[in-house]
Order: sequence, then structure tokens, then C-alpha cells
Amino acid sequence: MTVTYSSKVANASFFSFHRLLLRWRGSIYKLLYREFILFVLLYSVLSVVYRLVLSDPQKRLFEKLSMYCDKYAEQIPVTFVLGFYVTLVVNRWWNQFVNLPWPDRLMFLISSCVQGKDEYGRLLRRTLVRYVNLTSLLIFRSVSTAVCKRFPTMDHVVEAGFMTPEERKVFENIRSPHLKYWIPVVWFSNLASKARQEGRIKDSIDLQNILKEMNVFRTWCATLFGYDWVGIPLVYTQVVTLAVYTFFFACLIGRQFLDPARGYQGHDLDLYVPVFTLLQFFFYSGWLKVAEQLINPFGEDDDDFEANWIIDRNLQVSLLAVDEMHMNLPHMTKDLYWNDCEARPPYTLAAADYCIPSFLGSTTDMGLSDILQVDEADVSNNRPRQQDSVLAWRQESVLGRVRRLLSVQEPPDLPLSRPIFKRHSSDATGSFFPDFRVNPRPDNTGLPSPAKDTLSTLREVSSNPPSPESSPSTVFPRLVISPPLSGLMDSSGICEAAKPQNGLDPTPTEEALALDTPRNSSLVCCSPTQLGPKEFRWANHPPTRPRGRQFSLQFSRQSSKASVRSLPSPKALGRRRRGLARFQSRRSPGPPSGTLQIPDAEYDNDFQGLAGTEDDENKGTNNSEEIKKQDS
Repeated sequence: MTVTYSSKVANASFFSFHRLLLRWRGSIYKLLYREFILFVLLYSVLSVVYRLVLSDPQKRLFEKLSMYCDKYAEQIPVTFVLGFYVTLVVNRWWNQFVNLPWPDRLMFLISSCVQGKDEYGRLLRRTLVRYVNLTSLLIFRSVSTAVCKRFPTMDHVVEAGFMTPEERKVFENIRSPHLKYWIPVVWFSNLASKARQEGRIKDSIDLQNILKEMNVFRTWCATLFGYDWVGIPLVYTQVVTLAVYTFFFACLIGRQFLDPARGYQGHDLDLYVPVFTLLQFFFYSGWLKVAEQLINPFGEDDDDFEANWIIDRNLQVSLLAVDEMHMNLPHMTKDLYWNDCEARPPYTLAAADYCIPSFLGSTTDMGLSDILQVDEADVSNNRPRQQDSVLAWRQESVLGRVRRLLSVQEPPDLPLSRPIFKRHSSDATGSFFPDFRVNPRPDNTGLPSPAKDTLSTLREVSSNPPSPESSPSTVFPRLVISPPLSGLMDSSGICEAAKPQNGLDPTPTEEALALDTPRNSSLVCCSPTQLGPKEFRWANHPPTRPRGRQFSLQFSRQSSKASVRSLPSPKALGRRRRGLARFQSRRSPGPPSGTLQIPDAEYDNDFQGLAGTEDDENKGTNNSEEIKKQDS
């Protein structure tokens, strides 16, 4: 029977395995003591012959033979070959245990799906279960020596009650040279189909589940038969056995203690008893014995599977489940925790230490103070970084333009967020308002604050209500109706030059364009919705600066091809500037009507819109077409 010692090593303690070393049944001492005694006797005989029987010339020859055996015995790969072999045997042994046939799943289905409390229903269920146990018995008879000794012939199987005399006649009349363990499986399938036809099995799905579990049971039996049929290759077993035995045969001569007076290297002491050689024999030979014991777990060793016990258990439990326990249910009563929403079984005094709270995750140990400290540190580190990022954003250099050309991402210390344009529901249908709530840029333009009605109008048309934590100034951007990129009207009515959008010094052409822009005396701060039900459209009038700069910002992050197309060559840029100057000298078109200009992403002033007439818009469209022809 299998040696069980799990309760002895349930708790790890000081020298917890020392109790196991004194056991005899199933121990390495019981397996190895014969070989160990033989090795000690042979070693002792050779030692006595060397010391007392051999003459001096013979001793010199024996000493040379001993050193030769000791030198080349280590070249035998005992550890590698034996370790790999034992690993293979242990895996094979465990797989056979996993595939042992257990009828529990089948007996549950038969007891619940095969109906009828009459004698025929009882006979039907017991016959089905008996066929299942007969299948496993036939397999165990073919693979286990212990079971074969218990049931050597079919007469013993009939006498044990696994098969009736009529069934034995049918079994023997079937002519087949192969193992006929599959015949009870066929009987089981046919009888289950008959029960379905007679209405004992109410549903075809129940029949399918029963047959499916029977196929799984048959697979377990076939797996055991396959392990018994195809074992580890014999050549591998021979190699391992020869490697171990030849190694220790060489150790009988090579590990002898030689005369210390001869001065041989490693033979300074004469201990008579080779302690470490005996330990090496004990470990290597014990390793080999483990493989010998586990290579066939259906034998008669101490640690082999108890196949006879498995047969007895399966028959008794399965018959009990389908017969006496069929629809034999206890009376239903209210449980102890009927009105208790928190069921908590009691603990004894000895088990009080095992009452522990539930695990809610590893982050539950983190206190709120630790999280707030991390957030405060991040905020304090981000404040100077935001100021530096704004300064670097205004002082963009040629290196930044090259980075956009190559589609290189900006470094993490400059988190410049692009404005998010969202559609608003107002009278200005189809217009877009930039959302500067993510990173509000500093307002250093000195523009007058918008009127109160402007903010109220923006609150009405805003589709995203502000959060309670945000202030009104950060949620609602200020809108100023003024000419684009031309100048700012101060309180005295003098138009100042507009600040460049990209943070660079304006070119002479841009300065001329800024000075040539006509002043509009009707520029006031007002809400876009106060302009009346006009249609807001994208402006197509000629830009006041080269398009290359504007489009490079819009498309540089999409792909490298778009970035290359957006940046014009120096010659094209020069021609475009000269064409703009000539065109502005001839005629300075006003801004188109009914349009709302969207500021550039790098523009740091307040958002500016412009309302005009449709005639001006058509003129601007025609002028843009003329500029395109000049550039081409």
C-alpha cells in the first residue's frame, strides 16, 4: 500500500524530516541495503588483498591501476544520464496516476438522469454502473500484477459479481485477438440508448452527457493500457543501469587508499573506510532505485498504486450512489444562517489564530497620506516646469522646426497641449470654439476684459459645463472681435502692431502687411451670438504670413510625408512673400463676411473673431486663387 506521511510534514519545523529518516517501510534503506552491503564487502576484500596478499611489484601495478580508474571514472556522465532518466520516470508515474479511472462523474449522471424507482429502473442503473466497473477491472487485470493475481481468469470475474454467466458467454463468443476491455463500453452505450427510447432518460442532452462521460472514462482506461504497452525505451534503461554500475565498479579499485609512503597525489591519508565513496554509492544507487520503483506503479512495491483497493472502492460507491441514494433526499429545513446576511462559521479556540480578514488588494495597505504626499510632490515639481515650457514655447527656434519636419516627438518636459475645438449648440451653427481649459496660456496682451454679457452668452452656448473646481476665467475663453493679425485697438484708438504668432521677429514684408491693414472703427468687444443669425464659415482670404508655417504646425504630427509637403522651399517662400507684398500694395481686401477665424495653435493672445460681408469673402477667395497661380 502507498506510504503516506503528509501529516508528519504538515508544518515546517526544526528537523521536521528527521522522523521520516527512521522509517523502514517504503524507505531507501529497504530498497538499497542489499546492494550497499555487497559494495562494502567487495571494497573490503580488495583492500585486504592490496594490503596483505600482494607483493611489492604487484602493489605498484595495483596502485597504477587504481589511479587510472580514479582518473577516468569521473568521465562517466552519471549525474546527467541518471537525473534525466529519473525525471522522465517521475513524470510518467504521475501521468498514470492522473489517468486512473474513477466512475464518480458517471454515477452522478446515471443517478440523476435515469429515472424510475421501480425494479426495472433500479436494475437499469445498477447494470450501467456494473458495466463501467467491469471496464476498469479488465484494464487493471492487464496492467497490474496484483489485480491479475486476484482475478487470474474470467471465472474469478464472474464469481466476484462483475459479470453474469450470460454476459460471459457473449463476451467469449466475440472473436477478437485484441484486449476486449471495450466490450462493456459498447454494452453501456446500447443500454443507455435503449433507456432513452423507453423514456427512462427524459432528454437527449442527458443521454449525450452520459455518453460523453463514458468516453472520458474509456480514454482513461486506454491511457493506462498505452503506458503499459509503450514504456521507456529499453536502450535508455540499459544505458542508465550500465553507467551507474560501471562507475561504482571503477570506484571499487580507484577509490582504494594507497600507501602514503609512496607520495601519490591525493593519498596522504589512509582511513581504511571510504566514507564519501559510500555516500556517493548511496545517493546514486538510491536514485536508480527510485526509477526502478516508479517505472511501473502497478506492481507490488510499497509505493505502487493500490489497484485492488481502487476496484473495491469504485464498485461499492457507484452501486450505493445509483441505488440506495437515488432520489433519497433528506428533508429540507432552513439553514442556520437563514436570516443572517453575513454567514460566519464559528472557530474553536485552537483555530482562533486562523480567523483573518479578507484580502482586498495590495494597495489597501497604502494610506491616504502617502498618496497625497506623492501628488503634492508632483504638483510642486510641475509648477516651474510649466513656466519653462511656456517660455520655450514662445522662443521656438529653427531646431524645433526641424524636429517637426522629422516628426520627432517633443521632449517630456515641454507638455504643450494643442487646443481642442468642440462644436457648440448656438445660433452660430457649425462654428468651433477652442478649449483652453487643459493648459491655459498666460494672458499678457493687455486686452480689456470681456463684458459680463459675453460670459453669460458663452455659458449658454457651452456644451460642456464647468467643473466645480475650475474658475470661470479658465473655463470660458475670452472672445474679442478684431481684425486677424493686424493690430490691437487700445483705449486711445491707436492701432498697435500685432505680435507675431510664432514668437519670432516679424519680417519686413509682414511689417508692411500689418501697416497696410485698414482700421475698422466698429471693432468692439462683443459676443459672437450678438452679431445676429449669420452663418460662420472658414475664412479663405489670403493669410498674412506664409502658409508653410501654419500648415507645418497642423500636420507635422501626423506623418513625415505631410510634414515635408507642408514646408515650402526657400525659393517658394520668397516668391510667396513678394506676391503678397505686391497684392497688398494694389488692394488690401477686408476680412470676409460671416466668418469666424480660428486662431493658430501657437497664438498666445485671446481668441479673436471677425464679422464681415459676403462680398469681402468672395474677394478674399479670388485673391487666394491668384496667389496660388503666382506660386505655381
